[in-house]
Amino acid sequence: MKRIVLSGTGSGVGKTTIATGIMKALSKNYKIQSFKVGPDYIDPSYHNCATGVPSRNLDSFFMSEGQIRQSFKNGMIHSKANYGIIEGVRGLYEGISPVNDIGSTASIAKALNAPVILIINSRSLVRSAAAMTLGFKALDPKIKIDGVILNNVKSQKHYLKTKEAVETLAKTPVLGGIIRDNTIAMEQRHLGLIPAVEEERIKGLIEKWGELIQENIDLDMLKNIMDNSDSIHDNYEPIWNPNKTIQKTKIGIPYDEAFNFYYQENIEALEYNNAKIEYFSPIHDETIPDVDALYLGGGYPEIFKKELSKNTSMLKSVKQFSQDNHPIYAECGGLMYLCKSIDNLPMVDVFSYKSQLTKKVQGLSYTIAQVEQNNPILKKGTQYHGHEFHYSKVEYTGSNKNDFAFKMKRGVGITGKYDGLLKNNTVASYIHTHSACLPDFAYNFTQAALENK
Repeated sequence: MKRIVLSGTGSGVGKTTIATGIMKALSKNYKIQSFKVGPDYIDPSYHNCATGVPSRNLDSFFMSEGQIRQSFKNGMIHSKANYGIIEGVRGLYEGISPVNDIGSTASIAKALNAPVILIINSRSLVRSAAAMTLGFKALDPKIKIDGVILNNVKSQKHYLKTKEAVETLAKTPVLGGIIRDNTIAMEQRHLGLIPAVEEERIKGLIEKWGELIQENIDLDMLKNIMDNSDSIHDNYEPIWNPNKTIQKTKIGIPYDEAFNFYYQENIEALEYNNAKIEYFSPIHDETIPDVDALYLGGGYPEIFKKELSKNTSMLKSVKQFSQDNHPIYAECGGLMYLCKSIDNLPMVDVFSYKSQLTKKVQGLSYTIAQVEQNNPILKKGTQYHGHEFHYSKVEYTGSNKNDFAFKMKRGVGITGKYDGLLKNNTVASYIHTHSACLPDFAYNFTQAALENK
């Protein structure tokens, strides 16, 4: 259970580049299990590309401390990893609250009793980098900051001066520095980086990141910190319901350029419940496979709306599947796909409302939803956590709250008050969720698949 948390002083300091590069460099000789703090699908796709092992998410809004430990343990055991490398989110201490840890990288480091490497954007900094290090160490003495990486240094001379300042004044070892280089930057779009599943050239970029790390970071020192990491507290909690669907089902999951936002443990929870996962492409395949239920995740259907709209045979097969009352659960991009249109291009039309891409973000928040109606994933009266991040809106023109499965306690959803359009046996919402905060998801969904097999 050797591990490290790679955290930044804030957003935009180069965490993903450095973390992915470290994963790539170490993967040449060791089995690396990667993790990402917070609700994120895109950065883990880079981890996957670097390590060849599915990345996992750790989040203290979704998970109890025991579930964080269990999720970490599951990943390490499942991949038989030598090292666990955890990429943080935003700044080390940034979370939901200005005064507590929930949703922060710090909460994950404490739950796992893990050493932290602090990544500093040291552009124009020398002694101030030492001051930043001291401040981060002083705010919470329970956090063990065992090293610093300096990013965006101007030159070797700048690096050596800053390294001396941090090591002398902040008494913290510096593992290395990266000279600023715009050629290693990755293109972004409205939801963040382009998912690594889309571009072959991203693999070449990750190779460069690995080489850069190997040349500039003391990996032996990093391994020594992980080798000497303290033990994890022996307190674990399950991340999905131990009840198990015994009968076998087949669950169809779209996975291509347009749809690729899935949490690894959601898939594993379905497999635990004896579901065989059948992957397919709404862009490239003619129809859905022979399955008992569909789980439509998020992604970028708005970017590939022309390709999705042209595949009329696929649109018809998904609509027919819903009309035949087979269970469908859809998140965010999946919701848009099931609407009448995306930016006026025809889609599946299970729900006869238009969806439109917007210039401004419509929902960016952790969510809490109250279940108002029974649906394929949850029973009425339950409540669950999730998150939303969308630059789109569904133009709901109805007026009946019974059109929705969920009432928003926190977050925006579709109307600001409701989410989870419900029709036939299909439920579709802007909420993404994780099996840790929806432990009955896989059991309920496979049971619904059996009932309508």
